[in-house]
Amino acid sequence: MTMRPHQQYPPQHPQVGAAPHQAGFVKRRSPVGVWLGLPLITLGIYHLVWYYKIHAEMADLSPRRTAPVVGPLLVLILLGWTAIAPLVSYYRCGTRIRDAQENAGVQPTCSGGLGLLLMFVFGLGVLYYQTELNRIAE
Repeated sequence: MTMRPHQQYPPQHPQVGAAPHQAGFVKRRSPVGVWLGLPLITLGIYHLVWYYKIHAEMADLSPRRTAPVVGPLLVLILLGWTAIAPLVSYYRCGTRIRDAQENAGVQPTCSGGLGLLLMFVFGLGVLYYQTELNRIAE
């Protein structure tokens, strides 16, 4: 069998039932599940996974692709002991959600300051941020 340079062997077929990746896609998640359910089941690991995923989704919505993806997660993991760096990261997360809302054509209502303050009240900032992200997914 001769192969032409533009042919792939074996032919690549998408998986049955797999959704194609869409640029600018924000996944709708249960705010209570993200805030309380999954972090309790996974002993806090899910919070880090969620933080990475929302930043990756917001980077997809950014028209210039300048939104950081791994940086905010590394701040939580490596600089969590400083106490100040995670607070700045959580505040900037709120401003990035606001920017993502603007980029998606949704009325921007997310406040980084409010999200940061809610982090001090039983971690409710996660619930607030996911609720704001779900507005984009609608």
